[in-house]
Amino acid sequence: MSIAENIQSVKARIARAAEAAGRDPSEILLIGATKMNDAARVKEAVAAGLPACGENRVQELMGKNAQGAYEGAQLHFIGTLQRNKVKYLVGTVSLIHSVDSVELMREIDRQAAKRGIVQDILLEVNSGGEASKSGFAPDELPLGLEAAASFPSLRVRGLMTVPPIVENGEAALPYFRLLQQLFVDNGRKKYDNVHMDFLSMGMSGDFETAIACGANMVRVGTAIFGPRSYT
Repeated sequence: MSIAENIQSVKARIARAAEAAGRDPSEILLIGATKMNDAARVKEAVAAGLPACGENRVQELMGKNAQGAYEGAQLHFIGTLQRNKVKYLVGTVSLIHSVDSVELMREIDRQAAKRGIVQDILLEVNSGGEASKSGFAPDELPLGLEAAASFPSLRVRGLMTVPPIVENGEAALPYFRLLQQLFVDNGRKKYDNVHMDFLSMGMSGDFETAIACGANMVRVGTAIFGPRSYT
């Protein structure tokens, strides 16, 4: 299938999952995970109706952005972010999903203040407690949300997670339910400078399960672009 056909297939799956959960499909944003796809393929996806692109690597984002790859779509950053690369993203992407520490929040705030803007971010939660993954531990999340009040040049818009690798989408259910509960509970607390608008979770193998648990942003790569080649 072509990229355009894949996008329509994924959109149809999103619609079915939303309707099964009693939700409006229009409230769920499809983000194409464009890692390791060149500018031409990204442009093809945007032309076929992909509303948002998510990149994992800063250097790759910069190269494709210079080629106009994302024109006509939102641009998000969804990968692990080092503090020394924040300056390349602030003011370029509409949303940084993967903010995993107060120190990273501080640097985003500093770079945004230099540009006179407010940068939207999500806090990443390590829902599986994996040592190999970044993110706030669930019980540390309130500290990150409280810290947001000290950073006027950023705005927390919600939460994001990458669950442990599982055999099928249903096996990710406990991790998605945990994030949904954190999203709801912390949304009730009304932290300063925190707006629980976006719940970013779910990828090609499990986004329907994520939607059933309240995700309104799903990050889909393989189901749109096909398997990546790491050779």
